[in-house]
Amino acid sequence: MLKTYLPLNGGLRIVPDVDSADVPREALWIDLFDPTPEERQAVNNTLGLDLPTRADMEEIEVSSRLYAENGALYMTALVLANSGTESPVAGVVTFALVRNTLITIRYTEPQPFRTFEARCRRGTVPATKAENVLLDLLDVIIDRLADIQERASTEIELISRDIFDPDNTQHPITSREFQDVLRALGRKHDLAGKIRESLLTISRMLAFLQQALDTMPNKDTIPHVKTLTRDVNSLQDHLNYLTSRLSYLLDATLGLINIDQNNIIKIMSVAAMVFLPPTLFASVWGMNFQHMPELSEVWGYPLAWAIMVISAVVPYIWFKRKGWL
Repeated sequence: MLKTYLPLNGGLRIVPDVDSADVPREALWIDLFDPTPEERQAVNNTLGLDLPTRADMEEIEVSSRLYAENGALYMTALVLANSGTESPVAGVVTFALVRNTLITIRYTEPQPFRTFEARCRRGTVPATKAENVLLDLLDVIIDRLADIQERASTEIELISRDIFDPDNTQHPITSREFQDVLRALGRKHDLAGKIRESLLTISRMLAFLQQALDTMPNKDTIPHVKTLTRDVNSLQDHLNYLTSRLSYLLDATLGLINIDQNNIIKIMSVAAMVFLPPTLFASVWGMNFQHMPELSEVWGYPLAWAIMVISAVVPYIWFKRKGWL
């Protein structure tokens, strides 16, 4: 899909139904979403570029993601998509700055792009240069990451309450509930990892962009870049806190599971110790010997029961006083 945005009265307006063979050169922003080979070639021909392919975009080397070529800047970052679902995706997005045109290439549809496109349609995006469009778009992306972290922080707080709720002493968490808690923590760890990866690539991209802008005569966008860099750094610090808290909750949950299992094993061990003496006496009197005086007496059967009960009660009282039960 090819979307083209032209400057209009200091803002942006979308050009509907752009023919891939007729891409306007005066476009301020060209958005390629899952582009066809024809759409990619049309942009290459119009602007004299060699846009990276999807395989190129997925290269993890910094030199493959951040580079300058023939006067154009190519910057690739990971942007989070489907963050509201249980299967978030960190998709690669390439931002290309060539002269006064911003080109974005993506194969996922993150929420910030829909938000930014809606602002463009309402005419609330002041844009006269491609650099401003890029920074405004990055601003929306970073704001979205901040919102995701805030929501994740709230959900982690709810998980923490479920684990350490004082009412759980009366109604302990069951094994199935422990499994649900572990799955929830695992999903939050996965989300935090994708956020970290996205912030890292954006941070590198901003550093590369600032270095490139320092060589240009017009440096009015550098303060905006520095502001975005500070925002990214603050999000990374907060993410470090969330990650450490997730690790603590995971360790605490595993500790509670071990305690629960140890209690079960302790009960079984105590039960075995309690019933061991009665079993011993029952085994002795169950032997097939002819000369066992107790068996021929009237009081032999009650005596056997009394001794077996006493031998079971005495260890129980002993364990109870020791605090082992």
